[in-house]
Amino acid sequence: MAKTDDDALAEAYNRALALEKSGDFDAAARAYTEVLALDPEDHGGAAVRLASMKRGEVPVRASEAYVTTLFDQHAEVFEKVLVEDLGYHVPMLLRQRLIELGEMSFERMLDLGCGTGLTGGALEDMADDATGVDLAENMVEIAHEKGLYDTLYVADAVDYLDDNDDEPFDLIAATDVLPYLGALEPLFEAAAKNMLPGALLCFSSETLPEADFEGRPYTVGRFQRFAHTQAYVREALQAAGFAVIEVTDITVRHEQGLPIAGHLYVARRV
Repeated sequence: MAKTDDDALAEAYNRALALEKSGDFDAAARAYTEVLALDPEDHGGAAVRLASMKRGEVPVRASEAYVTTLFDQHAEVFEKVLVEDLGYHVPMLLRQRLIELGEMSFERMLDLGCGTGLTGGALEDMADDATGVDLAENMVEIAHEKGLYDTLYVADAVDYLDDNDDEPFDLIAATDVLPYLGALEPLFEAAAKNMLPGALLCFSSETLPEADFEGRPYTVGRFQRFAHTQAYVREALQAAGFAVIEVTDITVRHEQGLPIAGHLYVARRV
C-alpha cells in the first residue's frame, strides 16, 4: 500500500475509533466503511466493529489479517494482559475438567490457536506429543522458546486442518478460537477429519443473553468478539460427528471489569 493510502487508512481508522468511543455509531459506521474500502483485507477489524455496533452484517469470521495483526502486536504482553489483567484461566479450567473426567493421557494433542502456550503448558504432562498452531508468528515464536510443543505451525486453524496429512490426534484443544469465528461448521468438520474415533475436542466459547442474538446462532458482542448460542454449538458438533460429553458454564475472562460468560465444551469424536 502506498504511503498516501497508509495515511488515509490511519486517518479513517482513528476517526472511526474516536466516533465509536463517543457513541456516534452512525458516523463511526461511515468511517469504518471508508476503512474497509481502503483495506479490503481488514487488518483493523472494521467488519467486526461494524457488527458490534449493529451497523453491519455479522461476518462468518474475523478476518485473518485482523487476528494476525491483533495478536502479533500484543505478543510480548499477551500473557500478562490476558491472565493478570483479564483473569483468563480457561486452560487450567480445561485441565481440571479432563482430570475429573478421568481423561489424563493422550498420545497426540493439537492446540489450535496455541498463542504463547498457555494451554500447552496446562496440559503438557497429559500428552506424549503436542502440536501447536496459531496465525500470529510472534506468538508462535514465544511458544517455541518455551519448548512446550514438539511441532509448531504458523497457520489458520481450519487451513491447517484441511491441509494436514500427519497422524490423527486423540485430543484437540481450542481454548480461545471461537471468539474469532462466527460459523463453526468449517472448524468442526475439519477437526473431525483429523481425529481418531473416541478422540476429544475441547474448546471454550463466549455467550450472551438470548435476546442479544436476535434469532441468530452467533453474533458479535460489544467487545468485538463472537458469541454463540449453546444450541447452535451443539447442533454443529452433532452434524460434524461429535457427541457432547459435557458443557460447563464458565467466566471466560473480564472486560472493563465485567465478567464475560461462556461455556467450556468437551465432545467426543463418534
